[in-house]
Amino acid sequence: MALAGLLLALVSITLAQLWHGGSLWGLLDVPALLIVLGGTLGAVLLQTPWTQCRAAFKASAMLFRTPHWPFQEQASRLLRWSNEARQAGFLALEPRLANGELDAFTRQGLQWLVDGTEPPALEQLLDNELDRLEEQREMEARVFEAMGGYSPTIGIVGAVLGLIQAMAHLDDPNRLGAGIAVAFVATLYGVGLANLLLLPLANRLRALYRLELRYRELTAIGLLAIARGEGSLAVSRQLGQYQGQRQ
Repeated sequence: MALAGLLLALVSITLAQLWHGGSLWGLLDVPALLIVLGGTLGAVLLQTPWTQCRAAFKASAMLFRTPHWPFQEQASRLLRWSNEARQAGFLALEPRLANGELDAFTRQGLQWLVDGTEPPALEQLLDNELDRLEEQREMEARVFEAMGGYSPTIGIVGAVLGLIQAMAHLDDPNRLGAGIAVAFVATLYGVGLANLLLLPLANRLRALYRLELRYRELTAIGLLAIARGEGSLAVSRQLGQYQGQRQ
């Protein structure tokens, strides 16, 4: 749906341009595109550490795919672990660490549980890990939010450069027209890139990350319940509020 939304926006702009007899080639200007893309990327690289930028660019793949977080399966898995731990102890859960379906957070929490970490210490460790993940995810979204903030301004810079070229060649209609074209197209690129791609992508990442954090919270609650030796009914009640989550 995210890709469909982007395509819908682009198709709408294209149809509007053609509707009034405009040419699609009139919307294509390499110098204007270079100014907007290069300027926006350069500004973000200047303000953001490369490791954070790399993580954000990698996360941009979520525009084309949505991670699957199996709430129901995870709740059932935690409930099974609870029963096994009460019957045979925490060490009985050690073979579960080899399960390739476990995500890194679940595997780490289970390892702490198997190692005999006391419930208060385990709760602190899980909370710290959740806070770290939340901060990391928010920083990734902020990269695209920052790009969305810079892009329109860089488009105005391109517009000014185009007008400078136009004013320098008032006696040459051909070059005058080219300069004015760069001015308007650069503004279009800057505003369009921000509002059709970068800012929606930042908000999409935040929405997906909230879902991921809810999944992590489900896992943390289940692991803590196991560590405290709570009964199946109590564990099931605590996990039940998360099982209605939708992707």
